[in-house]
Amino acid sequence: QLQASGGGSVNAGGSLRLSCQASGFRFDYAFIGWFRQAPGKDREGVSVIRTSDGYDYVAESVKGRFTISADNADHRVELQMNSLKPEDTAIYYCAVALNDLRGGWKNWRAYGYWGQGTQVTVSS
Repeated sequence: QLQASGGGSVNAGGSLRLSCQASGFRFDYAFIGWFRQAPGKDREGVSVIRTSDGYDYVAESVKGRFTISADNADHRVELQMNSLKPEDTAIYYCAVALNDLRGGWKNWRAYGYWGQGTQVTVSS
């Protein structure tokens, strides 16, 4: 089970922190991260972390602005989003893959469990 929180509305240049609280699976050996979907656009991989060693995957569009982290003791993954831009506006979803990421980390079909979305709105 995944519980996402932390979305909201900010002005461009602002920051938000998303949190994904996980339960019901072995947290320290999974791929957990964030996807987003804007109206009329495909679901897009934002950032994913491999909880066994902390290795992270980050989309080029957010590199240098977003940072993903995992707290294995608390079973929580967070996404710190800085320097937000209007194009970051989307519904953000937390997702988990318990097996290898077939098709690459951006392949949303590789993730078997999804949390509810949280809206992020960035105004110019």
